[in-house]
Amino acid sequence: MTVTRPQPRILQGTFVSVEPLTEAHLAALWPALGVPAVFAGGYGGGPAGLPADEASFVEWMRAGYLGYTDRMPFAVRVNSGAGVDGGPDAGRLVGVSTLGDLDEANANAHIGWTAYDPTVWGTAVNPETKLLLLGFAFGNGYNRVRLQADAINARSRAAILKLGATFEGIQRQHLLRADGSWRDTAVYSVIDTDWPEVKAGLLARLEQESRA
Repeated sequence: MTVTRPQPRILQGTFVSVEPLTEAHLAALWPALGVPAVFAGGYGGGPAGLPADEASFVEWMRAGYLGYTDRMPFAVRVNSGAGVDGGPDAGRLVGVSTLGDLDEANANAHIGWTAYDPTVWGTAVNPETKLLLLGFAFGNGYNRVRLQADAINARSRAAILKLGATFEGIQRQHLLRADGSWRDTAVYSVIDTDWPEVKAGLLARLEQESRA
């Protein structure tokens, strides 16, 4: 299948809508993401990377997410409270993720730069967001999608495995954290031949959530 660079568009799910990230989203994401628990697992380079206030957060998000030719950032918005712990109001922004490192020559992509409001951890939000983004990538001809996490972030690593991704190994001293220490990165992937089984597993999880 020929790889086609996808055009950003809203990806509509049952529990969430994944919509192209714009400047208008940034300040609205501060209440969801600007908390120590989000940065504790390695997001933004770890705890030392947490911006001090909303204005600093908006500036940081603008620099890290917008204006890149090889990244498609998305905001994650809840459609309904069904299956989401705490029952957040419909329409609330609860996270961000990116389809990035887009490499048409090698048919590779990377789903990362992901964070969610802690109130939706362990709910339908992450599996449906990944279902939509993986489908977006494979539907446009990419044959490998990488996912990764700080090697010490057991929660994120377990969530990636639960998606059905395959563990590939550890990249040692891969990235600098915000405090200047080295981060080892745990790398996972889903390839095109994995996708039917991964997709079926995610749909089954979401079906269970819809019955909850």
